[in-house]
Parts: sequence; C-alpha cells; structure tokens
Amino acid sequence: MLGFPDLQGSIRGKALRPAAFEAALADGATMTDLLLALDPADEPIDAYEDFGIRAGAADLQLRPEPDTLRDLSWRPGWQLCLATPTWGDGRPCSIASREVLRAALERMAALGLEVRAAFEYEVRITDAAGEPVSSGISYSVGEIGRIEGLLADLRPALDGLGVELTAVHTEAGPGLIELNLAPATGLGAADAAALCKLAVKEVAAARGMRASFMAKPVVEEEGSSGHVHLSCRRGEENAFAESSADGQPGPVLAAAMAGMLTHLPAASLALNPTLNSYKRLVPGWFAPVNASWGVENRSAALRAIVSAEHPGRCRIECRRPGADTNPYLVLAVLVAAAADGIEVGMQLPPAVSGDAGENSALPPLPSTLEEALAAWREDERLRTLVGSEFAEYYETSRRWELRAWQRTVTSWELERYERAV
Repeated sequence: MLGFPDLQGSIRGKALRPAAFEAALADGATMTDLLLALDPADEPIDAYEDFGIRAGAADLQLRPEPDTLRDLSWRPGWQLCLATPTWGDGRPCSIASREVLRAALERMAALGLEVRAAFEYEVRITDAAGEPVSSGISYSVGEIGRIEGLLADLRPALDGLGVELTAVHTEAGPGLIELNLAPATGLGAADAAALCKLAVKEVAAARGMRASFMAKPVVEEEGSSGHVHLSCRRGEENAFAESSADGQPGPVLAAAMAGMLTHLPAASLALNPTLNSYKRLVPGWFAPVNASWGVENRSAALRAIVSAEHPGRCRIECRRPGADTNPYLVLAVLVAAAADGIEVGMQLPPAVSGDAGENSALPPLPSTLEEALAAWREDERLRTLVGSEFAEYYETSRRWELRAWQRTVTSWELERYERAV
C-alpha cells in the first residue's frame, strides 16, 4: 500500500505488487492529483483551477520513502509505505500536508531546534450492536477491561506500524476512550498519529466494532479531543527546560507559547477544520474557547508543563484541537507559530488562573468555521509561515466545506420547521 495523507489526514494511495513497488522505489509511482482535491465525502472540490477535476485530474508522482515501510498486522502479507508527492513536471508539491509540516520543521531547525511531539486522541467506540463500549465514567480501571479484546488486537497492529501506544483510559462520555501516543521527533509524531487512526478504525472494523474520531458526535456529551504535546530540543537538552527552576516557563518555552497564542485564532482553521469541530468548543467541556495559557491548567488553550526535577518533561500542551484534525496540519501550524515566537522573541501575557472558560477578559477564539476562515484570512504572517500557496489552497477547501453545509437541509430543520411554518 503506497500512499500519502490527504486534506483530512487519511492515507490515500494504491496497492502495488512487489515488483511494481520495487519499480516505484527506483522511478516513483503515478497517481492522480485529484487526491489533493477531495472532500471528506470523496466529492471533487471543483474550486481549484490548476489541478483536480477542473484541470483534468493529471498525474501526480509519488516517491516512496523506504524508512516508512511498515507491516499491517491485521492484513498478513501486506505492508504500508508513505510517499512524497511531486507534480507531474517534477516540481515539489508544497501544498501536500506532510510537506507543509516538513517545511515548518525545517524553519524550526534553522533556529537550532528539533521538534518532539506527541498526540492524545479521544475516540468513540461502539460494539457490534452499536452500543458504547464504556458507560462514560472517566479513568475507570474496571471499564477499560471491556475493550480488552480490541486492545489485544490493536497492540500488534500499532507495533507493526512503529507506533508506540503508552496509555489508554476511559473518558467522561459513553464509549469515549483516550489513546496516548509516545513522543516522537518531527514527521514521526504526525506519521504515528495518522497511522494510529488508521489502525484503530481498521482493527475495530475487523471485530465488528466502529471507531469514530468525529469531534462532537453526541449532543450534551463530551466531545473528542486531539491534544498535542510539543517540546523542542537543542542537541540532547530540552530547550523548554532552560531557566524554569521557579516553576514558570523558561525563555524558549515562553516565546514559543507566545507565538502560538498570537496565531491561535487563525490556526484554529487547522486545529478545528470542520463544521462539527466547533460544537465541541463550548464552555464547561474542557474544550478551550479563548486564547489563554496557564501552568498546569487544563482549562486553558495552552497548558505549560514545567518541572525542575524532571526537565525532560517540560513542554506545551495545546488543548484546542479536536480528534477530527489532520495531524500534519495541526503540528505544522503550531510549529510555525512557535518558531515565529522564538525568532521574534514574543512576550507572554499573564497566565490565567482558575477556569479560563469563565474569564470574559480573555480574547475569544473562533466559535464557528466562518470566524476561523476570517481569522485565517487576516493573519498574513501565519499564511506566510505555512506557505502562501498552501494557505490559499487550504482556505479554498474550508470554504468548500462551509458551502456544502449551507446547501444542506438537515433533519433538524425538517423536524423544527416543516409543520410549524
């Protein structure tokens, strides 16, 4: 299976026989650039003029990256390999999400820093009868045993993909399970997140179960988050641990976090990319609604984790993303924003104490996809940091998503208005 992550972060590609894969290693493989222009429902986005359906869906060249070759344990004899796409004429495909992240990591590397990150995903799992696999009691030691069979199958699946799952626990929603991935360096962290999603869905389906990473699938229940932990290393040392002995962020961590806060409104377009994303972002559900930070404060958008005793653990947790995100784009915008903060030497505002969601003095973050689009358009600096070509490409895809919603008549509207008006 040779592929690359699409706009949603799902792996798209084709199956190759061994001889064809060997040829692809030498000369690349041909696919279609339509893969860059498909929405979540697999509809071609016809707003792009230079590629995709309106341009005739021309060839896209994929170069396999052999070091990403992994076994698919749930499909014996099969392997998966990620690839780097280029346009048909050989130009780099800078709008592909994995390449956007690669560019952001290179910007941080130019500052002498190496990014390490880890994702936490909350996923809703239902059994073969459509019933939640847990009752909604968070951190229940007893209830985690209800998915023992799924976890037994998931372990070799993730091992084969090179993904380290460090912990699993139940969350405060029926069927809501949190998966904690181990930290990895650079692209490896996003690769692990994307492959984890793939494995969880596939392994669950093989057991007649369903796994959903939708941000808010159930009204009046906790949504599914996709928190990201991020740190930067300078050589063997954690640069975020410098001068943090007083329990406050050191200078590099503080500047990185200041950059994130500055660009968080616009970054929300990648951290919360769907219409449904914003239904998770409401006060009282541990989903941040304002540009806030605090030391060990889980109600804030950015949680600073500092420890003089354990300097290796110093990091930033961004709690804004939902589970429905493309991990490559999440990490790309956060790394780009953090690098900007470090390069410019941005200063942090005061930390928030108590429940950040109840603090009306804090700058609000976008509460709808329309607001996030406006913030994305206004933040010229972030658009430049992630690449102007990608910024335009991504904005077009989100406007397409918004138009798809605006053209839809929902069952809620029919129930509410059909007879009444």
